[in-house]
Amino acid sequence: MTQHQDRWGLPLGIGAYLFWGGMPLFFPLLEPAGAVEIVAHRIVWSLLFCLIVLTALRQLAEFWAALRTPRVLGTFTVAAALIVVNWGVYVYAVLSGRVLDAALGYFINPIVTVLLGVLVLRERLRPVQWLAIGFGVASVVVLSTGLGGLPWISLCLAFSFGLYGLVKNRVGRTVAALPGLAVETVVATPFALAYLVWLGDSGTFTGHGPGHSLLLVSTGVVTALPLLLFGAAARRLPLSVVGMLQYLAPVLQFLVGVLVFHEHMPPARWAGFFLVWVALVLLTVDGIRRSRRAPRPGLS
Repeated sequence: MTQHQDRWGLPLGIGAYLFWGGMPLFFPLLEPAGAVEIVAHRIVWSLLFCLIVLTALRQLAEFWAALRTPRVLGTFTVAAALIVVNWGVYVYAVLSGRVLDAALGYFINPIVTVLLGVLVLRERLRPVQWLAIGFGVASVVVLSTGLGGLPWISLCLAFSFGLYGLVKNRVGRTVAALPGLAVETVVATPFALAYLVWLGDSGTFTGHGPGHSLLLVSTGVVTALPLLLFGAAARRLPLSVVGMLQYLAPVLQFLVGVLVFHEHMPPARWAGFFLVWVALVLLTVDGIRRSRRAPRPGLS
């Protein structure tokens, strides 16, 4: 790894997660558009932005190859359905004043990923990982009893993104992030366009001035740009550093929810977040210790 790569890896990774962490500040600017309309625009303009960037980077061949491979296309179709659900629930959470529920979902996500490894991939977990899952389950129980209902937004975000990651892992070595996102948006675009046509005059694209229209168009850049930054960072940084950076986005979302939107934090919610944070500390420490014990490539 060159010094140039070392120098740029961390800023690129931080930039990606700053984008993702700051998204709760962006989506309210798109009102009065609703969550479904915003997601539909996000799909359409993301596809256009991806195609422009793929053309500029001369990566269209990989995109077309994925579209022409039935197995890969089928996998990306499932991924598209999961990420559209994730986007829809996330935008709804932000617009309905539930940013903290969204942040909790992405804090829970690493725990869900470990759990899916057991349920789907039949992985054997270490005792520390089981303990972390226990703290995660305890968090959901505390929040459900203390706040009078299951934290469905958090769980939906955590499981939809966890399953999305699991599906993408099946093709991650053969299709890069940007061509993959382009394929996913191609699959979803007909449905998005059909919804926008159905909205017609009741939609907000043309009725609230050019500034609002430009903001809706910019959802394509807001969606794809952090992915580009993350892809560049992931090639330059050790996996352990990338794993640590993933907590930056929900931390920022949590701070936005508390400090900017002043969402209520009763004792039960503090307790739920605390239990999740304990679980994440356990997973992080265990991951770091395992990576240090792993033999280095090329050494006997």
